[in-house]
Amino acid sequence: MSASSLSDTRSAELYRRALHVLPGGVNSPVRAMRAIGRDPIFVERASGAELTDVDGNVYVDYVCSWGPLIHGHAHPEILTAVTDAAALGTSYGAPTAGEVELAEAVSARMPSVDMLRMTSSGTEASMSAIRLARAVTGREKLLKFAGAYHGHVDGLLAAGGSGLATQGIPASPGVTEGAAAATIVVPWNDAEAVRAAFAAHEFAAVLVEPYPANMGLIPPAPGFLELLRDLCTGYDALLVFDEVITGFRVAPGGAQELTGVLPDLTIMGKIIGGGLPAAAFGGSVALMERIAPAGDVYQAGTLSGNPLAVAAGRATLNLLDEQAYMSLANTTHALAQGLREAAGDRPVSVTSTTGLVTVFFAAEPPTDYTSAAACDLETYGAWCRALLARGVYPPASQFEAWFPSTAHTPDHIARTVEAAAAAFAEVS
Repeated sequence: MSASSLSDTRSAELYRRALHVLPGGVNSPVRAMRAIGRDPIFVERASGAELTDVDGNVYVDYVCSWGPLIHGHAHPEILTAVTDAAALGTSYGAPTAGEVELAEAVSARMPSVDMLRMTSSGTEASMSAIRLARAVTGREKLLKFAGAYHGHVDGLLAAGGSGLATQGIPASPGVTEGAAAATIVVPWNDAEAVRAAFAAHEFAAVLVEPYPANMGLIPPAPGFLELLRDLCTGYDALLVFDEVITGFRVAPGGAQELTGVLPDLTIMGKIIGGGLPAAAFGGSVALMERIAPAGDVYQAGTLSGNPLAVAAGRATLNLLDEQAYMSLANTTHALAQGLREAAGDRPVSVTSTTGLVTVFFAAEPPTDYTSAAACDLETYGAWCRALLARGVYPPASQFEAWFPSTAHTPDHIARTVEAAAAAFAEVS
């Protein structure tokens, strides 16, 4: 492929208008595409593994709404489920059969989840799981990992200082020192730092993405998740897996099935709503029955278990059979291997697991946030702009994972690899 230009006249006009009525012109920061040095692209429609912007440009999509669309855009069975549900009413503020059926389906898949409470976003689920952990243990402090993202909860928008295990400091204006101070931040994959943190603090919970995908995909080192499980058990803290991204994606039962390490609480989102706003947190009956009205830990939400989102989630899970996971695994492998070959001998590394891929502009795969942040971010941005110009829509950040889906075909992969090779040649 030769270099090509991207026509974005209508996107540019919409962005100009959006800047007057939306902060930064968008409703979520990564959509602004500032990390790759360009203005946002406004989408008009999407189908399967492709999306079309308002200027008529067509792209092979690897964002897939940042993960919920494991079957691609506008899957007929999911659309039918949503429209059938909408015809009966969009919200009741009362229980429905669909909520029970979705909870049963999740419990059957997730090894550690016997009971769950639905919410409307992953941030809500994180906030609620933390509240429950603190109530159960009678402790306040949390352990999290540098570079991990668990939603925009005040106490989780904490950055670490110097040293192996540090008291959190506010990572955003508006986050109080008190809220951040209860969060202890350590480097990912650093066993020494984790042990030091446990020796110095009494934790309510350890909050962890078992396969972090918000610093790019950086798998756990061998034995690291097992260490977290052992320490939490030994110190009477709760191990909380944030499976908003990995849940139902890397395996039918998420990363906990894949690794065999079982958490006390699990945070779920994205796929559980099939492209509509939905999330949940769950665990054993003993823990979850502390949630009101069964217990004394209050949590509520007007749109929790919304019938449209529940219908989309049920349809999505129904489609995730053994064949679907085999297809997704093969697609992910082909994409990752093709990107490695396209990069050639350039200082680029590719990490992957079923349903997740990251192209790091670093000679060796990063092992934590510090090494991820040391990647060549400028060249990654230029490469992404070159991909967009060639009809491939990648995540607009070095620190976000690519999301292949069951809708991506061998032709999509071939087109992507061809575009990637040309983009590598252009930026080098």
